[in-house]
Amino acid sequence: MKVLIAEDDLASRKFLYKFLSRYGNCDITVDGIETIDAFLLAHDEGQPYDLICLDIMMPKLDGIKTLKTIRDLEKQRGLPDSELVKIIMTTALNEPETVFNCFDSGCEAYAAKPIDTDKLLEAIKRLGLLD
Repeated sequence: MKVLIAEDDLASRKFLYKFLSRYGNCDITVDGIETIDAFLLAHDEGQPYDLICLDIMMPKLDGIKTLKTIRDLEKQRGLPDSELVKIIMTTALNEPETVFNCFDSGCEAYAAKPIDTDKLLEAIKRLGLLD
């Protein structure tokens, strides 16, 4: 599994990297612009990400706008549903409106901070990325 961790908070980045590295190769970005660049580069190299853990509150471009941009880019490239990257939004925000907005924008799962690793692993398995 190839994973992109998009997280501006150092502690959260390190935590997710340490946990997810057990299950695949992880790259890290710290803002929305870097995340989109990494997504495009991985596709251009023929090695797209299987999973993006995307923080909602990031500098330069927030997670929801980043999510929408990634989904638009996938559509522009004509990717079939089976090749769309799975995206789990992560945030300390616990507002129902934010959660609904994320799902409306195309994420597959949502993980509230602090991250519960059992629930995160369960979500990854539910998405078909791990047995």
